[in-house]
Amino acid sequence: MKSEFVFIDQYVPEIRWDAKYATWDNFTGRPVAGYTVNRVVGSRALCEGVLAAQRYASAQGYGLLLWDGYRPQRAVDDFIRWSAQPEEGATKNAHYPALPKAELLRQGYIAAKSSHSRGSAIDLTLYRLHDGALVPMGGGFDLMDARSHHGAAGLTAEETENRARLREIMENSGFAPYQKEWWHYVLQQEPYPDTYFDFPVA
Repeated sequence: MKSEFVFIDQYVPEIRWDAKYATWDNFTGRPVAGYTVNRVVGSRALCEGVLAAQRYASAQGYGLLLWDGYRPQRAVDDFIRWSAQPEEGATKNAHYPALPKAELLRQGYIAAKSSHSRGSAIDLTLYRLHDGALVPMGGGFDLMDARSHHGAAGLTAEETENRARLREIMENSGFAPYQKEWWHYVLQQEPYPDTYFDFPVA
């Protein structure tokens, strides 16, 4: 692993994670190229931001659950190959119910170059510290649908409030949101804004 990258759980005490792309529980329906362990990696600058966000969340009675951080370019390339393959349907209802998979790249849900590969992005949600339960967000991780957009219609008041709380936590910790994904945040001050890394998460 590059010297300026670390496992986030070693840098941020008591952080929770579930690295979805190292498992079968993601939109491809299988482990993704470049992920050989269920761990989340980030640049040290990203880790500092996550640590700040964790402290901000904890003061409100919440913890952070991470789904993805640094993403090797080979994983991004794997997503592109997957999107060009014939539809199998196994993950469609859970992850892209309203779109054909070939449209996911054009719609901005999959990208040929990702801020994750620069070590500057994090995918995450909130859980309640008192019981460990994830808070309702009105849609799961990698639901590639208008329901996942910031300001989406049709959410309950609680779901809207939870998304706003996560956004407040992240923006106050140096992150910017992505309009189409309530779970995705990018460091405003990236250490490697023009570099797309490809070392594996191993």
